[in-house]
Amino acid sequence: MNILLTGGAGYIGSHTAVVLAQAGHRVVLYDNYSNSKPTVVQRLQNILGEPLKAIEGDVRDTELLTSVLKEEQIDAVIHFAGLKAVGESSQKPIAYYSANVQGAISLLQAMERAQIYRIVFSSSACVYGDPQYLPIDEAHPTVPTNPYGRNKLQIEQLLQDVAQSDVGKQARWQIANLRYFNPVGAHVSGLIGEDPQGIPNNLMPFVAQVAVGKLPQLQVFGNDYPTPDGTGVRDYIHVMDLAQGHLAALDYLNEHYGFNTFNLGTGQGYSVLQMVHAFERASGNTIAYQIQGRRAGDIASCYAKADKALQELHWHTERNLEDMCASAWKWQTYCNSLGAN
Repeated sequence: MNILLTGGAGYIGSHTAVVLAQAGHRVVLYDNYSNSKPTVVQRLQNILGEPLKAIEGDVRDTELLTSVLKEEQIDAVIHFAGLKAVGESSQKPIAYYSANVQGAISLLQAMERAQIYRIVFSSSACVYGDPQYLPIDEAHPTVPTNPYGRNKLQIEQLLQDVAQSDVGKQARWQIANLRYFNPVGAHVSGLIGEDPQGIPNNLMPFVAQVAVGKLPQLQVFGNDYPTPDGTGVRDYIHVMDLAQGHLAALDYLNEHYGFNTFNLGTGQGYSVLQMVHAFERASGNTIAYQIQGRRAGDIASCYAKADKALQELHWHTERNLEDMCASAWKWQTYCNSLGAN
């Protein structure tokens, strides 16, 4: 199958490219490199041992997207492209709605013009908002608390409407909507991983940069939550397990039409301090941290119920916390050796 990955040079996109290519699919990357680097393409080729097609472009460029879909004879699209920092989304809502919602509309217009109707969408557990119960299943109410989460939910609603447009006609659209929890870790080679621009927004790359000496200490926001050690608990999933989930979703769409939603998570929550101590073991370094007050909008615990993905996609996670930390440390060490991070 020929598969276009929008945002394919990004963190999750690049790891998914490896999984898809190794499964025998032909992968085409489409990225504007706003939150990634062109050098990722060469590193992917080093991992795969073969050339990889990469096209520079923005998902809002409908004409270019349409021509790429046609010329590359694309069979399915995995849509990763978009802005993704929760905090920044509140500061720059117009940029986020443009890149994320407008970008999704442009992609769907291009797909319709090219008569391609199979898509896997990179959504987020942010659509759930504050948990009303745990673990969170796909039936949990969707009440996002920030522009990023609202972007994702609006795109989901758009995709539902697109699928619904098939009702009463011959079914065309095959849509898998994947709600990620907290991706961490890196490819076992250490050649690709999470490479944030500037100060990291996510816990794992921040901890890794403290461990390697690039940042002085981690700020831990809140140690008085109703959790085992008082710090916030999240569901961290290894990025390679997440990438395998996309392959499973594509296989699922071979025989399923309409709009289909799946949580991708481990079902296991880890606290901030548990992550810190696990990373200390992986790196052999002490990670300095300072306790701060709670941040507005933060919640105590959030973790997935991923039974549906197991039952329908035949997918489950295979990597543990130690694997997450060891791979992230190998990637951080590689970046530090190049002066890249």
